[in-house]
Amino acid sequence: MNYVPHDYQNVAKQWVLDHPEAGLFLDMGLGKTVTTLTAIEELKNDYMDIKKVLVIAPKRVAEDTWPTEYQKWSHLSSLEVVEIKGTPKERLQALKQPADIYIITRDNVAWLVDTLKREWDFDTVVIDELSSFKSNKSIRFKKLKLVRPFVKRIVGLTGTPAPNGYEDLWSQIYLLDRGQRLGKTITEYRRKYFHTITRPGYNEYKLRPGAKEEIDQLISDICISMKFQDYLQTEEPLYIDRPVKLSEQEYKTYKTMERDTVLEFGEDDYISALNAAEVTNKLLQLANGAIYDQDKNYRVIHNKKLEALEELVEEAGGESVLVYYSYISDKERILQRFKNARVLDTEKDIKDWNAGKIKLMIAHPASAGHGLNLQDGGSIIIWFGLPWSLELYLQANARLWRQGQKQTVRIYHLLTEGTMDNRVLQVLKGKNIRQEELLANLKAEIRGGTP
Repeated sequence: MNYVPHDYQNVAKQWVLDHPEAGLFLDMGLGKTVTTLTAIEELKNDYMDIKKVLVIAPKRVAEDTWPTEYQKWSHLSSLEVVEIKGTPKERLQALKQPADIYIITRDNVAWLVDTLKREWDFDTVVIDELSSFKSNKSIRFKKLKLVRPFVKRIVGLTGTPAPNGYEDLWSQIYLLDRGQRLGKTITEYRRKYFHTITRPGYNEYKLRPGAKEEIDQLISDICISMKFQDYLQTEEPLYIDRPVKLSEQEYKTYKTMERDTVLEFGEDDYISALNAAEVTNKLLQLANGAIYDQDKNYRVIHNKKLEALEELVEEAGGESVLVYYSYISDKERILQRFKNARVLDTEKDIKDWNAGKIKLMIAHPASAGHGLNLQDGGSIIIWFGLPWSLELYLQANARLWRQGQKQTVRIYHLLTEGTMDNRVLQVLKGKNIRQEELLANLKAEIRGGTP
């Protein structure tokens, strides 16, 4: 696919080219991954300024987003990319492979630093979700700090550099400039810019008058901030598909149900489906992570969508998010994972949402249909599971995308790769196939085996 960047993406790319220490504070949905990859490609092939790049990212982003993104665009085809994942032995083998870019999860940063020590040879580091390094006490920060002197270029990507306040900034900016702007230690930073308020068992830090403006000015020469509404304000929603990848065993479980219409868990312990419609329903349950048995209890098969949802919520950086679920099992599992989530149920929930008091609200699309006005509370929708009904889908989206909405609505689809999720999306988009045709095709597959 040919890459035609927006003007703001060219500005962001040039920022990386011009700044060896670059902070890109870009809202989710602005395409920071392809922008950074484009800068890397130019720095390597046109400027010949870098040789070996390390990308550090959250797990799903490291395993899905970055590998998928570089394969999507034709101008990045010259880049060789290796994922450092798996067992320690597999990670060591990956490190030995020649490549331009190596991708690792942030949870494996400590392992990488301990493994390479002074033999660290990555001249460029990209930290996706820089805000996950906001704690100066975290192991990942301390380890990366050790090898920071060996890094020639560094790029920090986040939409929310200070999710809990300006105290979070110090460690992130330190990784960029090694303390040149905000001080060599967190103590120095706090002493200069904050009042200390002593509470029972802990200290609270409050910005001194004028400190925010001074800090903003100090980091403005290496950090650029772009808000979504300033660059992509459109009347139409922005639809974004987020792929979710199953492990080999999880996908095997899915294919077993698709092929045999039965999942066996042990002697006299199985889940079966009797017809094409029921098989379809079971497959959608599996794609979401849990499947119901004959007693209407559900069994958890995987948590991949929950992990993807967690990362999207993190990317939202404090913006309110509305999540639509399909099954009770989805709702219960989301509530277990996100303790601050609230179910859309009462008038108070609607009022609190529109007042900005709810950061994560979950709802079934059938319960959030006609007439609900939620546009004042947020502009981000995440579909944990998609419905067959186009009317239900459109009406649920219209809770945020309606008159009075001041921002572009972003609608995310969590799609488990190689599953029924993608067929449902085809139905909703009106492409190639309708539900009745799908059921007929599936019925034929069930009778004849996997084609």
